[in-house]
Amino acid sequence: MEDFETRELRYFVAVAEELHFGRAAVRLGIAQPPLSRAIRQLERRLGVELLDRDRRGVGLTDPGRVLLREARSALDAVAAAARRTRRAGDPTRPLVLATKAGASHELLQRLLDAVASKSGAAPIEVLLCEVGEQAGLLRDGHADVALMHQPFDDLAGFDTEDLCVEGQVAILPAEHPLASHDQLTLADVRDVPDLPIARWPRLDGSYPDGPGPEVHTQSQLAQLVALGKTLLVIPASSRAWQWPEHVAVPIVDAPNVTTVIAWPPSSHSPAVASLVRSAVRLGSGENP
Repeated sequence: MEDFETRELRYFVAVAEELHFGRAAVRLGIAQPPLSRAIRQLERRLGVELLDRDRRGVGLTDPGRVLLREARSALDAVAAAARRTRRAGDPTRPLVLATKAGASHELLQRLLDAVASKSGAAPIEVLLCEVGEQAGLLRDGHADVALMHQPFDDLAGFDTEDLCVEGQVAILPAEHPLASHDQLTLADVRDVPDLPIARWPRLDGSYPDGPGPEVHTQSQLAQLVALGKTLLVIPASSRAWQWPEHVAVPIVDAPNVTTVIAWPPSSHSPAVASLVRSAVRLGSGENP
């Protein structure tokens, strides 16, 4: 069987997402008949039916669902390869480092200072993102490296180096009784009747059940805590973004969190390697 063409994959993804040949054709900017022929040809080459077609419309078969998942990944990989290639062709471009807004603030600042003081080092552009977005930015080529946190972030498929280990704190409304404690346990904050704990996304993007709000953005979360609507448990270094209306209290029995620097294993950039070495030295307390 011949290799897939990216054009075929784009055509199939459009039909599979729209579940309508006419809408998919409009989205792709082509006529419907050649689109229908291309999908039929793809099915013949693969020897499977990808779509259920009847008078009610179009649906995905089991093989179609598999190809949709694989085609999306393949198209993302092609786009990322093109993006990285263009970036590699510009020797003056900065390295892009992705990190959650407010996370590992002190370590990040020290790393930026160290790079700025090193002659010939590639400049760093910091790409601040929301919860769980670093992995996607690395995979699609928008970022070269990222600061991430075990066990919360998706590290699958990346090369990583551990930088530091820290405990966690509860971020509470300043007026809440729990805010006056010197330390707390997970049991103390797990089922507070008037202050449900915020729910962080799992690695697959789903959220655990519970009464607390789903965490989508740092600004949303900060305001909900300030309004007395939720509390959250986060790595101690992430408290840099807390508002005056917040109080941070250590959680003595919370699992430790490891900050790592991650990068795609396909990267052979000397600038990335130099940045990783500097970050590892900082994490170990050495002179970067």
